[in-house]
Amino acid sequence: MSALLLNAIVANASGPYTSGQTGYDISYPQCPGTSPPPGTFNFGIVGVTHGRPFRANDCLGPEYKVAAQLSTPSLYFNTGYSGAYRRNIRPACSAGPNQAWEIGCSEADYAASQASGLKVAMWWLDVEVGNSWSTSDSTLNQQTIQGAVDRLSSAGLVGVYSTASSWNTITGGTFSPNGSSADWVAGGSCSTSFDGKPVWLSQFTSSGFDNDTAC
Repeated sequence: MSALLLNAIVANASGPYTSGQTGYDISYPQCPGTSPPPGTFNFGIVGVTHGRPFRANDCLGPEYKVAAQLSTPSLYFNTGYSGAYRRNIRPACSAGPNQAWEIGCSEADYAASQASGLKVAMWWLDVEVGNSWSTSDSTLNQQTIQGAVDRLSSAGLVGVYSTASSWNTITGGTFSPNGSSADWVAGGSCSTSFDGKPVWLSQFTSSGFDNDTAC
């Protein structure tokens, strides 16, 4: 497997966020992405993909530029498992232990290629039931998530965005990916980890935008 080259930010053990700070996350729904959400923020998180794996957020550049005025942005990307995604397996991931792992690895590799040259405070995997997942074998979903984490672990900090309900449905509820440092909880609190990892961010909605509190 080839080395993944990204401009990673070295963070301390508690991650790139300071407890009590507030940030926002933004992606393709907010295109053209030339203005930040209303409010006072310390950090921004930008989506690399357009709601699905292997589909680019065309506004990554301008949205990243706006978020970078606050601090080095974190990035997130959509994940999912489907046998059809095998056509998207990338050369850097084609020698993995199984096809599901190769798909997850390729989702991360695709996201990293979209963010080539950008400094990244942290990478987040977006794991939601709205994307395609196996409904009959949660092991395939676990392997996909693990492949994505493995692909980015050499680039710096990696975490997972989800909810307890989504995580239980997708992974079976007992899976905790190796190499993932933390959780970003949607609509939860700083005490509601879904996979046993520390919660670094809790998401809430304000004025129609997604805001985030650092735990």
